[in-house]
Amino acid sequence: MGRHGFIEHHPKRLFRQRTANKSGTDIDLFISLSSNTPQTLKQIYESLFRWMSNKGYAPKHQNVSINVKANGYSVDLVPAKRQDMYGNDHSLYRRRADTWTKTNVATNIGYLQQGGRLNETRILKLWRNQKALEFPSFYLELTVINALAGQYPGSLSTNVWKIFEYLRATFTDARVVDPANTNNIISDDLTIAERAKVKAVAAQAQSASTWNQIVV
Repeated sequence: MGRHGFIEHHPKRLFRQRTANKSGTDIDLFISLSSNTPQTLKQIYESLFRWMSNKGYAPKHQNVSINVKANGYSVDLVPAKRQDMYGNDHSLYRRRADTWTKTNVATNIGYLQQGGRLNETRILKLWRNQKALEFPSFYLELTVINALAGQYPGSLSTNVWKIFEYLRATFTDARVVDPANTNNIISDDLTIAERAKVKAVAAQAQSASTWNQIVV
């Protein structure tokens, strides 16, 4: 999701992250719809999917987002409905459970900014993209923060290596929750098999002899 900044359009707002990379680029757009939007969350999600399909973007269903490829960018679209006219609480459709959950964009932006792991996140996103891993951006961003929790500022290479160790040893069983709503389990966005693949590729990274074998 876009959680590091925003651009605004009426009647919806698009929150766009600032950790996209020039190589293997991705963009995450949080599409904020009015609380007066009459459609259900499922209808909003599926209608966006159909619209993107009709426009020729070959969309792919994810758990709370829809992925499309556009002009060389991988774009995750997250449609959501504001819970009232004034606050930042939003309702999201969770496709795999066919239910909804709540999140708060402002809370998530603040949490990630306070985490202060921008450079590490960019490298992990490059690695994810170049290895073609399923690993939603918000899940990845929270994982980077969790992997380095309590660590004093170190060199970038040291920190990235610690993240790979976390992915290999802890990631698959780690329960990751939305900072804005502990009932929103972000780690459910990947299946057991998808988390296992992230672990396996992280283990491969640890066996590399040069950084060029990990990310370029």
